[in-house]
Amino acid sequence: MAELPVVLGAGAAVLLAAVLAVRLSTRVGLPSLLLYLGIGVVLGEAGLGIRFSDASLTQSLGIAALVMILAEGGLTTRWSSVKPALGQGILLSTVAVALSIGITGVALHLALGLDWRMALLWGAVLASTDSAAVFSVLRTVGLRKRLVGTLELESGINDAPVYIAVVVLAEGTRIDWTLPFLVGYELLAGLAFGVALGFAGAWALRRAALPATGLYPLATVAVCFVAYASGQLAHASGLLATYVAALVLGNSRLPHRSDTLSFAEGMGWLAQIGLFVLLGLFASPERLLEAVVPGLVAGAVILLLARPLSVLITLLPFRVPWREQAFLSWAGLRGAVPIVLAMIPLAHGVPGAERLVDAVFVLVIVLTLAQGTTLAPVAKLLRLSADTEPKEIEVDSAVLDELDAALLQVRIQDGSRLHGVYLRELRLPTGASLSLIVRDGESFTPQESSRLRRGDQLLVVATESSREAAERRLRAVDRAGPLARWRGESGR
Repeated sequence: MAELPVVLGAGAAVLLAAVLAVRLSTRVGLPSLLLYLGIGVVLGEAGLGIRFSDASLTQSLGIAALVMILAEGGLTTRWSSVKPALGQGILLSTVAVALSIGITGVALHLALGLDWRMALLWGAVLASTDSAAVFSVLRTVGLRKRLVGTLELESGINDAPVYIAVVVLAEGTRIDWTLPFLVGYELLAGLAFGVALGFAGAWALRRAALPATGLYPLATVAVCFVAYASGQLAHASGLLATYVAALVLGNSRLPHRSDTLSFAEGMGWLAQIGLFVLLGLFASPERLLEAVVPGLVAGAVILLLARPLSVLITLLPFRVPWREQAFLSWAGLRGAVPIVLAMIPLAHGVPGAERLVDAVFVLVIVLTLAQGTTLAPVAKLLRLSADTEPKEIEVDSAVLDELDAALLQVRIQDGSRLHGVYLRELRLPTGASLSLIVRDGESFTPQESSRLRRGDQLLVVATESSREAAERRLRAVDRAGPLARWRGESGR
């Protein structure tokens, strides 16, 4: 009990420092995930001297944090965004993963002299794109919706097959003709658990009469964790069950939906902060110096060979333009997930696992710096955003349950073609109305002759039945101006 105030105070201080790091990262253009790792390293043996080396506990806490991150990602992902990219996202998260494991394994077997099982284990650990990194970075880059949907879906799904591959290789399971059927069962069963629990949870929450509003977000997140536990207990993919259940819940008509999404977003940030600080605490800077060369070699193989080839081969049936393929290859962000996965062979006592963990730490730092800070310039260079594609407007909805309506808060970004549009030209659908404009810190009720400007914040009131149509119209005018419909813009 005497240590409790110190522990709570230190934890709160770390959390506040991590929250402030988000602000700092947006100013200097450095991914906040690296700052969280840095906080952990400062607290660790090379800084304040806290020693933490329990691989099994790190793995368990890492998986728990990953479940929360996947739940937040699924709950905040709009089905309308990922639906057009469903085929591409599924193939990138399954077929491309298998190709990446094979290509990386062969290359590292030849380059680093690893035995085949260990080389494939390196490939499996490095095959997963990180959902936390993708959700935190991509949503700040002005990209076409199909690209964002593809990468979000891929990052949400591919943790499941990669986790299975790492466990199989770490446990020394015999690899024969039955393995594809085992993986297929785990993925399909995980999908089934996720869909069933997602719809059942949404149905139950709509009919529950909970005594406090704050209980609905707790119950929603609990359903996602139940999906993970159910999947794992049935020897299915609990990670896939979590993401799918969250995706179903997030796109259902939930009571107090906006409160639920805000709560999930906060919990997602807490999971990211805790996970990266924990991994930074686990890291040993002295060993990391010895892992620089193998880490850089593995990073070069992933970035320049395995990822581009797996994307190219997987997307052949879709005839994706080369610019989009190039961006998808570059945007395969790595973050905490490869480090967590590397803990599995370390916890199993696999020879050479410590070297793998250290190399992955180096690789994650290098690739996050190389990719996370260059996504926006690369997208602009490939003409996939910015000057040729106005950034997507930010729309946040607060559901008014008793009125069966929603408030849409819209901010007009630089480059948006909403700038200069008269209110009479906006032509929102029946049931939706622009009720307030906040400009330069002052608010006013707009008239038909009012003209929108960049930097304006708009408050749109919409019935629940007209909300999606209102969002589509706002997004369409944001991209194509008042003549959006004549230019074939639907807002989808």
